[in-house]
Amino acid sequence: MSEAYRRALGIVIVINAAMFCIEMTAGVLAGSQALKADALDFLADTLTYAMSLAVIGRPLRVRATAALIKGASLAAVGVWVLGSTAYRVLALGVPEAPVMGAIGVLALFANLTSVLVLLRYRDGDANVRSVWLCSRNDAIGNVAVIAAAGAVALTGSAWPDLLVAAVLAGLFSWSALHIVRQALDERRAASPGTAE
Repeated sequence: MSEAYRRALGIVIVINAAMFCIEMTAGVLAGSQALKADALDFLADTLTYAMSLAVIGRPLRVRATAALIKGASLAAVGVWVLGSTAYRVLALGVPEAPVMGAIGVLALFANLTSVLVLLRYRDGDANVRSVWLCSRNDAIGNVAVIAAAGAVALTGSAWPDLLVAAVLAGLFSWSALHIVRQALDERRAASPGTAE
């Protein structure tokens, strides 16, 4: 891949790492499961983008294996979010809607910036495609968190926050399935040691 793609990944890694720290802190302080779920997605993206950067120029089989690892980690995040959301259902507390909304807007801005930086690289092997899918999903998730903040403020209930967290978990799992499927196809198509 080009140096421009390497630079784009570097920019997106920095954005995601910063947003993980900001959003996880805000999620804990606001008591928002949706913010915590989105923060974990930022962390997963930071790690998977770093992995993508590390395997640029490697043989297709290596890149496909990296994509498999990323797909599995995304699925694990989805399972964790579902489990922690189930726990929150049993110990309901109403999150702070203004914090959710403000951080959701900041996260949306960060993810839209990432999407624009990566837009020209949205097609390619499973490794490149996984980067694009993660960024796109993040922007969708941020819109959902902002909507949940509004619904929490209107209803005074934690249910919109929990519902969005569950939807985000489903989105993570759906994306993980597509990444893993494409990566497995690429691994089958590549013989060991073949560079592409």
